[in-house]
Amino acid sequence: MSQLLKIELTLPEDAESEVLRERLNAWLAANSPLGWEESETPGQAAFRFYLEPEAPLAGNIERVMAEDFPGVSLSATPMEQQDWSRAWREFFVPVVSGGRFEVLPPWLVGQARPQYEPIIIEPKMAFGTGHHATTSLCLEALAKAAEARRIGPGSSFLDLGTGTGILAIGLTKLGCQGIGLDIDPQAIFCAAENLVLNKLETWPALAVGGLECLAPGAAFNCIVANILAVPLMDMAKDIVTHLRPGAVLVLSGLLTTQASDVAKAYTDQGLAQPLRMDREEWSALVWA
Repeated sequence: MSQLLKIELTLPEDAESEVLRERLNAWLAANSPLGWEESETPGQAAFRFYLEPEAPLAGNIERVMAEDFPGVSLSATPMEQQDWSRAWREFFVPVVSGGRFEVLPPWLVGQARPQYEPIIIEPKMAFGTGHHATTSLCLEALAKAAEARRIGPGSSFLDLGTGTGILAIGLTKLGCQGIGLDIDPQAIFCAAENLVLNKLETWPALAVGGLECLAPGAAFNCIVANILAVPLMDMAKDIVTHLRPGAVLVLSGLLTTQASDVAKAYTDQGLAQPLRMDREEWSALVWA
């Protein structure tokens, strides 16, 4: 039976802990493909995430923590991957986003509430189960755009960094048609499995890669990218060139401390000031 390495990080209780906490969240977003849990007790914050033993980071985690996050306590415990899957069943609860979508795992489909549009996601090796604030913010922004009739049947979309495919599935359920891209082949495999689970009448296309996969003239009514601040700033010019006039743009994966810099990268390309949505320490930027 395959194993996973459970990593637990405990932050020191000092004046710099909040800054360290933001840095750890950003680092985990880039380095924890299985997601992570954050907990807080009086005077202490802790993070728990999982790595496959063969992952390069698994062999270097102690060095990385010592060099980049000095003072953070680390423990690493091998566990059976089956135990990790069982743990998901214990704490995975349905998530309602934007008053329109309800994200559920396959084993809770029978409990789906009829007033919401269900999105079925199997928790696996890709980011995006609806529990993270950035995913929830994106779904909320898309629901509001649909309510305002900015997107809907006939609209085209690009989901950049599709992960589990959760946002592409949500957009498809709103009547849109489009494509989900991710540089991680495992993410595309998971997204394809989730498309099957949702029994969609029409499927978005899926491909491994980034913007280079698109034809030079490809343009969309909606682009959503829930990734990281630095890539979003680096790709600002290219993303904007793929927007149709009046298109909806939703960007997330941003810490609140990064939102202003990301917004500026896009206003420098001629876009208006975005609507900013904050939840916990995370932000989404919306042009709609």
